[in-house]
Amino acid sequence: MRTTMKTTLYHSVQRVTLAGIAAFSLFGASLAHADVDTSKSSVIATTKQMNVPVDGKFRKFSAQLNFDPARPTAGSANVSIDTGSYDLGADDYNKQAQGKEWFDSATFPAATFVSSAIAPAGGNQYKITGKLTIKGKSQTVVVPVTIASQGTTQTFDGALPIKRSQFDVGTGEWKDTSVVADEVVIKFHIVASKK
Repeated sequence: MRTTMKTTLYHSVQRVTLAGIAAFSLFGASLAHADVDTSKSSVIATTKQMNVPVDGKFRKFSAQLNFDPARPTAGSANVSIDTGSYDLGADDYNKQAQGKEWFDSATFPAATFVSSAIAPAGGNQYKITGKLTIKGKSQTVVVPVTIASQGTTQTFDGALPIKRSQFDVGTGEWKDTSVVADEVVIKFHIVASKK
């Protein structure tokens, strides 16, 4: 039972971290002129434990944003996610997620995304390239984002698959991907009001 709980925690933590970073990278790249409504927004990371999907959420993040829709390629994003804010819905699981096997929040209190390029991908879609860093491990990722605008509101949606093993999330016995899948899908829905 304890192993199952830890595994579930691990999946959720990894999913949330990746999801939070990817979603916020998109958010950061696209929202220089908008205020995010966190009550309507969500960043969810989904992995599978014994082939059963597990989700999780980050509660705290910050971002430095610069984006002009008329000049998207000149935009930039610098996003920081508080790894200690991961929420699995239970205090015991959340504390385990902060431990050395997972996020090691005491040593690595933040996961970051720093953009290097933003490219239009047709219609209201963009691809944001940048460096994603978790637990001191960095990988270059390309995050797809769809931006929709209605009245004074903008929404940013997307999903990014990544490999948890590339970031050392889940060490020791948790390196085994037969129980907890290596792939994590970061899904985000960001709602913002235009300034």
